[in-house]
Amino acid sequence: MSKLIYLDNNSTTPVDLAVFEAMRPYFSELCGNPSNQHHAAGSRAARAVEKARAQVAAAIRAEPKSIIFTSGATESNNLAILGVCRASRTSPGHIITSAIEHKAVIEPCRHLEATGWKVTYLRPDSQGTVDWRAVDDAITLETLLVSIMAANNEVGTIQPIERIGEVCERRGVIFHCDAAQALGRMPIDVDRWNVDLLSLSAHKAYGPKGIGALFVLENRKAEILAPLCYGGGQESGIRPGTLAVPNIVGFGAACELAALNLEAETSRLRMLRQSLLGHLRSSCPDLVVHGHPTNSLPGLLSACFPGVNGDEFLYALQDVAISQGAACTAGSPEPSHVLTALGVGYDLARSSFRFGIGRFNTIEEISTAAAAIDIALSQVKSGHLAKYPLEGYSGE
Repeated sequence: MSKLIYLDNNSTTPVDLAVFEAMRPYFSELCGNPSNQHHAAGSRAARAVEKARAQVAAAIRAEPKSIIFTSGATESNNLAILGVCRASRTSPGHIITSAIEHKAVIEPCRHLEATGWKVTYLRPDSQGTVDWRAVDDAITLETLLVSIMAANNEVGTIQPIERIGEVCERRGVIFHCDAAQALGRMPIDVDRWNVDLLSLSAHKAYGPKGIGALFVLENRKAEILAPLCYGGGQESGIRPGTLAVPNIVGFGAACELAALNLEAETSRLRMLRQSLLGHLRSSCPDLVVHGHPTNSLPGLLSACFPGVNGDEFLYALQDVAISQGAACTAGSPEPSHVLTALGVGYDLARSSFRFGIGRFNTIEEISTAAAAIDIALSQVKSGHLAKYPLEGYSGE
């Protein structure tokens, strides 16, 4: 193959050309600082930011004033978890999360544990579902915050967010949801989900890298969230600093596009995933599929080729971009913490791969990629992989 087939869209997505064109003027001719509205350039930039804020809010059925722009979902998750705990008058207290959260949730929780907070890491079932009743059972009088992701970034399982939100509302506990993987792939409704805080990232939804948002209930913003850094009054004083106007404009455009095409795109991605799965099962009859078989993100397929060396397979498959686990842990010698939490053994976890089908993939690409996968599997299994560097290759 002469062209790379990109099947790693759950790691990051290419910027949609319509999004890029919306951003372009704000890099040069429309260069004003939105905090300085004493001249036309600053006023134009401020209007562009507020338009984007409304576009992002509409994608999750929220009010624009509830959107705080950040550098991405990692910052949003840290701001939500650490900011809520910093604002608490009863710290240290208790936090509930799951063992399959993104590292941007796990690591802040680990940090808080080191400072005296108690953290409960709920284990999912073998398909990656966190039981909402386990959340209810884990809440104590000390519980301040529950943080559960909308959909898992490695296996795609969608969580019972509405039920968890109902539990948190009934028990008087703050509820945060990492929805980075959900944006543009499934409907998001902050009211129905009963969330107090929700994290988003543009680059998972065909927008630019370096921009994200944290939804915070407007009427609770001052009560439940404290800033992590200081220096200005931007974003309600919660996230100070000069706003990245081009990225914010791109984020808004990406959210509007995602909302317009959500239903049709979801159906198309499910069709492409089923096609790929059929091909893979033909090539590998003992294929193991991770995650929930139906309640899952439409374009994500996590699968294991038993007995296949993961690094060798990725090396053989250089014309098809896939990943082993999450991008934040690429190259790690340890198996995915998500698969481990699902009860997948070490060997199977190291032979597991994530295929992320996206907006710009076609059925022809799926067929071509499947043929390349078949060849790569044959090479690895037969030991005829040419020029594989046995030492020092990280799989990247």
